[in-house]
Amino acid sequence: MRENTSRKKESLTRNRPFMLLMGAQLVSDMGDWMLMLALFTMVGLKMNATPWEITMISLCMAVPMMIGGPFGGYLSDRLNRKLLMIISDVARFAIVGALLFTDSMWQIYIVLVLKGMMAVLFSPSKSGKVKELIPSAQMNQAVSISSGIEQITKIIGPALGGVLVTLIGIKSCFVLDSLSYLLSAILLLGVPRYATVAQEENLENTDSKKADEKLSFWKEMSAGVKLIGSIPILAASVWTIFIMLMVVTIADSQVVVLFRGIPNVSENLLGWCMGSSGLGTLVAALLGGKIPWNPLKKIGLGTAITGVVFGLAAVMINLAGVISWTYAVLFASFFFAGFGAGWTYIPFSTLLQQRTPVALTGRVFGAVNSLNSTAVILGPVFGGALVTAYGAVPAFILSGSLTALIGLLLLAGRRMIEQKDERQSAVNTGLVQSQATPEAGI
Repeated sequence: MRENTSRKKESLTRNRPFMLLMGAQLVSDMGDWMLMLALFTMVGLKMNATPWEITMISLCMAVPMMIGGPFGGYLSDRLNRKLLMIISDVARFAIVGALLFTDSMWQIYIVLVLKGMMAVLFSPSKSGKVKELIPSAQMNQAVSISSGIEQITKIIGPALGGVLVTLIGIKSCFVLDSLSYLLSAILLLGVPRYATVAQEENLENTDSKKADEKLSFWKEMSAGVKLIGSIPILAASVWTIFIMLMVVTIADSQVVVLFRGIPNVSENLLGWCMGSSGLGTLVAALLGGKIPWNPLKKIGLGTAITGVVFGLAAVMINLAGVISWTYAVLFASFFFAGFGAGWTYIPFSTLLQQRTPVALTGRVFGAVNSLNSTAVILGPVFGGALVTAYGAVPAFILSGSLTALIGLLLLAGRRMIEQKDERQSAVNTGLVQSQATPEAGI
């Protein structure tokens, strides 16, 4: 058994196309986190942006994903995924480079909207490409590697960005992020254009894909939503993530405003806190594969942990100047918030990959990205209003309390959801068997 497992791991790490795809993700994600750190440091601590101006930045990042998510998923299922990713990278290389010439908030908004419009092509295409390169038996490991890369870059990117902001300046982070997309595109040139894994699922869905080519655009895009709704455990997970994101971003989008409440706050604090959060998520990714809990249990517990530490972080900020260990408690809070987020998103991503047919991967992930982007739009709007009216600390406490409640509710109802999912699976299996029986008799 151990030999079989080690063989699987060895073959996956020696899968050159997959590793090139992960390399492209690595450099691109690294640049993204450096950009986010530099951008929020610039507008929040240097330009002293208002809560509503910071909300607008979050909206400019999320609106293109909400509107273009299903469209990007549709294209990734119909066109060559490698080509779409390269087009997305090259376009973002030029767009992010334009940040070097921005000197006002409205210019920053335009650049972020354009960047988001091209980003919607990359994520569903990457998710679909993974299923073209990796057999089903190794999908869990592949998702873990991809999630691990996301969290490693979340640790290194902000920390490196904080150092660069201090030593070289904010513009240097913009340059490096722009170049990261170019390097990502170069790495993608080595990825095959077509699938390298001849799975039965791939072959079946290739035939169904050809038969469905005449369907209308809107029916095609709705296919992903219908699949999610037809699988109870998937539907429950997607809606939990949606509600959790909407509630979390009430406060999360205003973290820079929260930090202003700390006397003599360092410009590097945001970078170190983001790095601490990334470390927590990486630990969650490493432990997740070793603890055989079902996905809903992990998602519920992770959501509850995230909510509790969000509220704790706000309390610590309120006591800043009264206690001497504020920074240490903040780093610990962000670590456990990252751990909770990882305990939520990693099993969700794995579940989504495992339960989605190859032919619908782009549309399902496009629908999920669009739904999540809607949550990320609604949350900051409420957050901007709350922070403006009552301050950052009450907004964080409210957001954390509601997030913890969502996690506890999922834990309380998970057995009912799992039983419903089992019954639905049994019905689907019975239908397949009843359709196959006449053919067997013939």
